[in-house]
Amino acid sequence: MGNRIYGCDDCLAVCPWNKFAVAARETRLQAREELRAPALADLLALDDAAFRALFAASPVKRIGHARFLRNVLIAAGNSALPELLPLIESRLDAPEALIRGAAVWALRRLAPDRSKALKLAFYGEERDTSVQAEWNAVVQPARAN
Repeated sequence: MGNRIYGCDDCLAVCPWNKFAVAARETRLQAREELRAPALADLLALDDAAFRALFAASPVKRIGHARFLRNVLIAAGNSALPELLPLIESRLDAPEALIRGAAVWALRRLAPDRSKALKLAFYGEERDTSVQAEWNAVVQPARAN
């Protein structure tokens, strides 16, 4: 997935019919400026209401806030941007397991040592097996004998 969050980028890039495509001239078919290259930090901070407002009249709204945020967390984990860690950590106790699991994955990618420390705080309360599996992928240091 890399840094992709939503869309048909790969399909559009390889479709042989797109070599005939021209940019749309109609204003309502143009990408809105605020959606051209949004910062990951801004997307990570969106709550459900802000997500719905930002993506009103956009196909992105169809994916829903939880799946969108999962994708943003994956992009954040692939970003190598440690400044995103506070926003990622803020999602570790999200109501949706899908978001919590993606937050653990992203945290593990960006800050393995921090993920070890936070595992102690979050793992014991986690009831979802998919999120537990993400926490179990956090490698704990070997114990000294």
